[in-house]
Amino acid sequence: MSNHEVICGCFIKYTRYMAFKLRSPYEIDNTPIYQQDMGDDILGMATNTGSILVNKNVSPATLKKNKTISHEKVHLDQMKRGDLDYTDTHVFWKGKRYPRATMKEGSKKLPWEQEAYAKQ
Repeated sequence: MSNHEVICGCFIKYTRYMAFKLRSPYEIDNTPIYQQDMGDDILGMATNTGSILVNKNVSPATLKKNKTISHEKVHLDQMKRGDLDYTDTHVFWKGKRYPRATMKEGSKKLPWEQEAYAKQ
């Protein structure tokens, strides 16, 4: 089979291409991660805009050891599902409102944190 053809006096060359699809486990993660000055006791935070903030004063080794980014990605997933949301004063988990003033943020006893710690 020829890769050339003449049509109306014009010389046309065909090129053969080979295509392939990438399959799992190849996944592209475009989650924006930003470093920010945070309190000494905060390693990271998932924002309700879909990004993750990590404490710029904490070493990458510590963030990795504590699985900070994978933990915060669980919270992003919870927000995408509609299970988790928050304001400056409250956290909303599956329709229930929790005042931030009366909770210990990041406690393993909080229902949204239980899932995050289990999956991180």
